[in-house]
This record gives sequence, structure tokens and C-alpha cells, in this order.
Amino acid sequence: MFNQEVKSVLDLIKAFPDEQSCIDHLELLRWNGNVVSPFDSTSKVYKCKGNKYKCKNTGKYFNVKTNTIFDNTKMELQKWFLAIWLVTSHKKGISSLQLGRDLGITQKSAWFMLQRIRNCFGLDNNDQLSGEVEIDETYVGGKMANRPARIRKDQTEEVKEHYKKSAVLGMVERNGNVRARHVKDTTQNSLIPPIMNNISFGSTIYSDELKAYNILDRVYDHKAVAHGRSEYVRGRISTNSIESFWALLKRGIYGIYHFTSKKHLQFYVDKFVFRYNTRKGSENDRFNLLLCNIENRITYKELIK
Repeated sequence: MFNQEVKSVLDLIKAFPDEQSCIDHLELLRWNGNVVSPFDSTSKVYKCKGNKYKCKNTGKYFNVKTNTIFDNTKMELQKWFLAIWLVTSHKKGISSLQLGRDLGITQKSAWFMLQRIRNCFGLDNNDQLSGEVEIDETYVGGKMANRPARIRKDQTEEVKEHYKKSAVLGMVERNGNVRARHVKDTTQNSLIPPIMNNISFGSTIYSDELKAYNILDRVYDHKAVAHGRSEYVRGRISTNSIESFWALLKRGIYGIYHFTSKKHLQFYVDKFVFRYNTRKGSENDRFNLLLCNIENRITYKELIK
């Protein structure tokens, strides 16, 4: 999509030196010369001054930023593009404090930008995983021994539930893509529905010996390794690929973000899933793919409620 190959932040700034160049790029990605009204996709559209358009059927005006993460933003698009470039190009992500320093904005504004961007990482994908698929669960969160003394002493159910580690289910197709979901717990009721929604029937599933997975034998060719007996590989049976993804996820969360709330954990998980699934693409590909998914708008009130 770029007129030149962009390999660095300096190249990005040269490619998008002003607001108009950013708008032109967005219009090319979203509409490619065929402008569609966000209010009525069947309506005829009239081009107006100032990069605006008018929907004939509704009489409403709009632009390329309408109903996207850039809607009603006071931040110039060049800073948004730079933020998206940094987020998609850094393997472990970037913290709101660092992004705020890089863009010359407050940490609060940087956090809001990052959350809006992370909300776009959850790309809709109706294709199910198939063939040989590894599944595993992990826990994200700090150790109780590292928490303040007042929290360690408070053993009420409310406190214990609030500070309990969060469970994440992961599924990866051998030499393919990964899916990961924040789940309530690791019981059968929490794990089996997302597995059946994301893995096609008849596939071969490799897992550990967790009892919740036993029911998979009914619809899948399910095989397990016994980690409790120090068995990690038996022929083709292993969970090494999904374990490698967990290593990337945890290094990013513990090393860059340090803490993630249960409410927003899926945003961070989606970021690492996006990065893993686009590992064979270039920085340009990741940047443009994210810009093609910017209609997942979320407001500040929705984030903090």
C-alpha cells in the first residue's frame, strides 16, 4: 500500500508527512475508490469539501474516520499511525508510559489509544483450526507472596476471587494459526465450548492429561501426554507449540505491561495472537491489516465502567 518500503519510524513519517496523506491512505484501504456510507451501504454518496461525504438516503455527512477508532478523536492521524506502527512492529508490545513519551502525550491518552488499537486485534475469523491441533491452558497473574501484606492477610472470598490468577485457553494448529481465549476457569464447562467452536470435528487434538479434556474423545482423535509423569513428547504427541506461545505471551505481559486486569486481559491476549498469526508477514502487512480492522470502536466510558 505504501509508495515506498517502510522499514523504520523515520520511513513511516516520510510516507505520511501530514494529515491529508493519512486520510488518503485510509480511504484507499477502506474504500479503494468506491465510497460506502456507514449509515446505509446501499445509498448513493456525494463527495463534499474537506474530505467529507454525504449519504443520500439518510442525509448524514461522514468521512473516512466515521465509526472507526479515529472517530471524534482530537489526536492527529500521524500520531495514530505512529502508535499503530509501534504496537504492530514491537514483538512484545509497548507500554502506555513509553508510548506517551514517544508521542509527547499523557499516559492516560496513550493508554486510551492502546486499548482502542488492541480492540482491533481480535480479527473475525470463521475458519476453524483443523489437522493436528495442540491445546493447553495457562494462568496469568502475580504470585500471592508478591502482593502487599494487607492483601495477603485479607482472606475473604471477595478478595481471593479478585486477585485469583486468570485462566487462558490456547489452541494452535501445527504450522498454522493460534487462537486464545480468556476463560472463567479450567473446568469442562468453560473449556469445551470454545474448543468445539474453533476446532473442526474429526481433527487430531493433542493435550495434557487435564480431566476436562477427556470428553473430547467423543468427537476428536484426542491424544494426551502426561506432564505429571514428566512425559512431554511421545512420537507426534506434544504441546510444545502452544507452550512456546505461552512463553511469548508471558514474557510480554510480565516484561512490558507488568500487570493486566481480568477485564482487559483479552485485549492483551489478542495482541499476541495477532502477532503470532502474522509472523510470516512484513511490518507493512501488519500495519495495513490493523488499519483494515479499525471499525471496532470502543469508547472511554466502556473501557473504564
